[in-house]
Amino acid sequence: MADFRTQTREWLELNCPPSMRTPMKSEKDACWGGRNFEFQSEDQKIWLERMAERGWTVPDWPKEYGGGGLSAEETKILRQEMKALGCRLPLTSFGISMLGPALLTFGSEEQKLRFLPPIARGEIRWCQGYSEPGAGSDLAGLQTKAEDKGDYYLVNGQKVWTSYADEADWIFCLVRTSKESKHGGISFLLFDMESEGVSTKPIKLISGNSPFCETFFDDVKVPKDQLVHNENEGWTVAKYLLGHEREMISGMGLGGGAGSSLLSVSVGDHGDPILASDLARFDVDALAFQAMSEHFIDKLKAGESHPAEPSLMKYAGTELNKRRHELVMQGGGSDALEWESDRSKEGKKAREWLRTKANSIEGGTSEIQLGIVAKHILNLPGA
Repeated sequence: MADFRTQTREWLELNCPPSMRTPMKSEKDACWGGRNFEFQSEDQKIWLERMAERGWTVPDWPKEYGGGGLSAEETKILRQEMKALGCRLPLTSFGISMLGPALLTFGSEEQKLRFLPPIARGEIRWCQGYSEPGAGSDLAGLQTKAEDKGDYYLVNGQKVWTSYADEADWIFCLVRTSKESKHGGISFLLFDMESEGVSTKPIKLISGNSPFCETFFDDVKVPKDQLVHNENEGWTVAKYLLGHEREMISGMGLGGGAGSSLLSVSVGDHGDPILASDLARFDVDALAFQAMSEHFIDKLKAGESHPAEPSLMKYAGTELNKRRHELVMQGGGSDALEWESDRSKEGKKAREWLRTKANSIEGGTSEIQLGIVAKHILNLPGA
C-alpha cells in the first residue's frame, strides 16, 4: 500500500489544479455536474474530467460502471491524500451518495450500465422524490400513485422538500403501485425531470438560500424499464438508500474538518473564558466524531455496519453542525445577527446558522433517529 500511496500523492500533485486545492467559499463552489451545470472555472472542469477519467469520482465502484475499482483500503488512502493536499471533491452528487449505492445493490445490469457511468462522469444531476405534503415523517404514507398502463406507468401526485428539483436532470422517486399494503405497495422509479407533466416550484426559506422545491407530477409516463428492483418492493430500496443519505448528512458534522480552529476566524479571541471552554468542548467532540465517522465508513464499506448506525451518525453529525454555528453566532455577538450588507456578505453567518435548523429535520427528524437508536441499538423497553 505504500507504493499506492506514493503514486496517488504524485498523481494528485500533478493533476489537481492549484485553485482546486483551496477551501470552498460557498456552496456555489461545489461541482454538481449535470446537463445544465455551469462550471465556475476551467480548473473546476479540468479537475472533474481528470478524476472521472481515472474513475476516482467513485473510486470504490467497479470499473465497468465508471468507478476506479479500488479496494476499501485504497479508497481510504485516496481520501487521506486528497485531504492532505487540500483537494476539493471533484463532484458532489446525490447520484453518488444515494442512488448509486442503491443501483449497485438492486439495479438490473442494464440499469447499472445505463445510469452509473454517467453519474460517475457528472453528466446526470439527480434529485430525490420521497417526502410528501400529507405524510410528514411517515414516509410510507406517501400517496403519489403510479398506474400500470402496459409498457409504462402513469404517475400522478406531489412531492415536497425536493432538494434542487429545479436544477436536477432526473429524479429517483417513490410511488404507490398498490393499496393492499402500506409498505408493500411502494415502488422505486427513475425518470427524466423534463418528462411531460413534471413541474417544480421553489420553496423560500428564512435563510434566503433554499434548495427546496415542491414537485408536481401530472400524467407523467415512465417506461417500465426504469423501475428499480421489483414492483411493490420499493420500500426495501428506499430504506437502503436512506442509510446512505443519513451517512451523507452526518458528514456535515465534520464541517470540512475537525476542531475549534475552524471557528477561529468567525469567533476570534474575545478573552471570554466561557466561550473558550465551549470551544474546547466542541474541539474534543468534533475530533471524536471524526474518528467515529472514519470507523463507521470503514464498517459500512465492508458491509459490517449495524442497520441503525446511519441514524446514530446522522443525529450526532447534525447536532454537532448546529453547535458549530451556534458558537459562530455566540462569538460574533450582535454583529453576527446583521442581515443585509456587503460587510456581512448579506448576513452569511446568520443565514447559515438558520439553515442548520433544518439539519435535524431533513433525512428523517432527530426524534425519529433517536427512536431508531433506542429500539435497534440500545434495545430499550417500550421503544
